[in-house]
Amino acid sequence: MGLITLSEVKPGLKLGNDVQTLRGNVLFQKGKVILPKDVEVLRAFMIHQVDIEQERTGTSSSGSKASSASSVHAANEKNGERAGKGSSAVSAPAVPSLHEEYEKMVGLTKNAFLSSLAAELPVYELRTQLEALFVHLKQYNVLTFSPRVMQEHDYVYHHAVLSAITSYQLAQWIDLPSKDWMQVAFAGLFHDIGNNKVDPQILHKPSTLTASEQAEIRQHTKYGYQVLKQAKAINEGARLAALQHHEKVDGSGYPLQLSGTQIHIYAKIVAIADIFHAMTLEKIYRRAQSPYLVLEQIQSEAFGKLDPAIVNVFVQRSTQIHNGIRVKLSNNQIGEIIFSDRDHPTRPMVSVEGTIINLMQQRQLHIQEVIG
Repeated sequence: MGLITLSEVKPGLKLGNDVQTLRGNVLFQKGKVILPKDVEVLRAFMIHQVDIEQERTGTSSSGSKASSASSVHAANEKNGERAGKGSSAVSAPAVPSLHEEYEKMVGLTKNAFLSSLAAELPVYELRTQLEALFVHLKQYNVLTFSPRVMQEHDYVYHHAVLSAITSYQLAQWIDLPSKDWMQVAFAGLFHDIGNNKVDPQILHKPSTLTASEQAEIRQHTKYGYQVLKQAKAINEGARLAALQHHEKVDGSGYPLQLSGTQIHIYAKIVAIADIFHAMTLEKIYRRAQSPYLVLEQIQSEAFGKLDPAIVNVFVQRSTQIHNGIRVKLSNNQIGEIIFSDRDHPTRPMVSVEGTIINLMQQRQLHIQEVIG
């Protein structure tokens, strides 16, 4: 069909090329089937013409045949699936899901942490379960994943496992060599293991800590390094992440006031994962915060505190959510993301009952939750 004007655009047409905004950002990708709401979006962005594929989906004779063939194929598959359920001889073994592997990992981590002061860390067992978990990495989204069940006193173990997954993913995103990925995951998993040596009454105190209590809490970085020095199959980078994940690039962190390149790359990665999950996981004394607001805080920390290059990759990649994702705003309205500006990825445009809300302009609002 080629180029057509906006007035000719009808629901059901398929885009032949990307639709870009005046600033060069991709609004809709090639191959997208136009929905009724998309016409309004195109009008809002003052798109005057779009490139359409030659045939309208589902309306041509060949399209009808393809649709019919697809329907027959789907029906056959469905019948086959039913037959399979009735016959144990052809049924395939169930494949554990992301959540199931995650819950196994949390259980192993809990046992490992609780016994770490008296026994050697079961690194090989933990590695095997991490590998099983990472099989499902494509299904993991740092902004949307949350534990199905979380006992209030198991926060530490959920935080450790989530930090491991996010650190592993971030290592890939910043193009670290593949040999580092699992060690970065260990760095995320064990970064707070030194808390085992901190008085639990101080560690879980909901009120403001005294100066001496803060000093004791800060010792967890040194304690963690000492514990990991005894562990096999963990490299020095993972140990240094436990020691250095509270260091800041401007030298204002602890325990050694290191700065810039003095801080190990693993520690810089884990620092970001640590902050994100500490603020987005529910705690006994504090509600979980909006992942989008936490990303904005992490962005602000990039100026002197966190590594700005790694922060930029983390924010850009984690917010690559497809248009059409449903979200809940801070005013409890439900809408759909229709466009994300790569310069302001935490403040996309959201369509709520036909009204487009630009979160860059309406700063009093933010995305509270990604629904799916």
